[in-house]
Amino acid sequence: MNPDGFDEADTHCLFSQGRFNYNGVDLNRGFPDAFAGLRKQQELNEEQREAEVRAVMGWLRTETFVLSANLHGGAVVASYPYDNSNRGFDLMGVASITPDDDVFVHLAKVYSYNHASMKQGNLCEDSGPFRDGITNGYHWYPLEGGMQDYNYVWAQCLELTLELSCCKFPHWKELPALWMDNKKALLAYIQQVHLGIKGQVFDGSGTPVQKAVVEVEGRRNMCPFRTNQYGEYYRLLLPGTYTFRVMYPGHEVLTETLSIPYGPDQYSAMKHNFMLQRTTSATFHSPADPSSSCNYTLHPKGGSATTRSTWSGLTVGFGLVTLLQSLIE
Repeated sequence: MNPDGFDEADTHCLFSQGRFNYNGVDLNRGFPDAFAGLRKQQELNEEQREAEVRAVMGWLRTETFVLSANLHGGAVVASYPYDNSNRGFDLMGVASITPDDDVFVHLAKVYSYNHASMKQGNLCEDSGPFRDGITNGYHWYPLEGGMQDYNYVWAQCLELTLELSCCKFPHWKELPALWMDNKKALLAYIQQVHLGIKGQVFDGSGTPVQKAVVEVEGRRNMCPFRTNQYGEYYRLLLPGTYTFRVMYPGHEVLTETLSIPYGPDQYSAMKHNFMLQRTTSATFHSPADPSSSCNYTLHPKGGSATTRSTWSGLTVGFGLVTLLQSLIE
């Protein structure tokens, strides 16, 4: 995602040469940030952002990604959102928790415990220790404008930052061993795309509808999760009983309580369709967005040796069908 930086980077393990693109911008500080405030977001609209950032934002609008990971170097740990907070940088060392914190912790542990050694949590001299080999991003250190938070808040895609090597630029001879350390973890992580529930939302005439709100009680996200252009919704959830509220203009609010099993073992999340009924009296009110910048992408559609990775690496996204054949070869 940062070819300029990769070209510039040397093979030094600790220095962050290569973090910036040709324009001198750290791309993993260049995304809209839910905690930065609307004024700051308006100062830099999408057209003014770096080409690489715009490409990722556009990509996320054309595909319904459900689970993703971006791969970094500079530590060995699985980091999960939020990376930022509205509580101020003076509170570094305090976690910034998402409504789906239990799911994120589960995903991070799936990776760290299937990795050859990540769960030890103390593999690098200049980072950690990390209990169970995982960390909340903000608890580690605050980061504004990162892709991890952007994916979760605006793209409805749960993403982890996977730090895979103490050395930011491992020697090519180390790559086969790194692959073997991570192969099982990557496969186990991809399988977690089948957590929770999936399905479609249909209007009163039986037609799948786009941008219907599918909200889980007790998990009100900054930007409500909505159906895609095919009326599909996907919600990664741990096994349990959840109450769903489904809303769409001109229709009654639908409330259903469902018991969700563990899906990854069967390679399929629970499937459930929501059938809405038209109303002629009530007025639909979309849930208020805590951040008024939620519509930011709906319409239109550095560091020292101790800081997180040189961002000249790879991002892997997983939809409901995974086509990463190289992982099983």
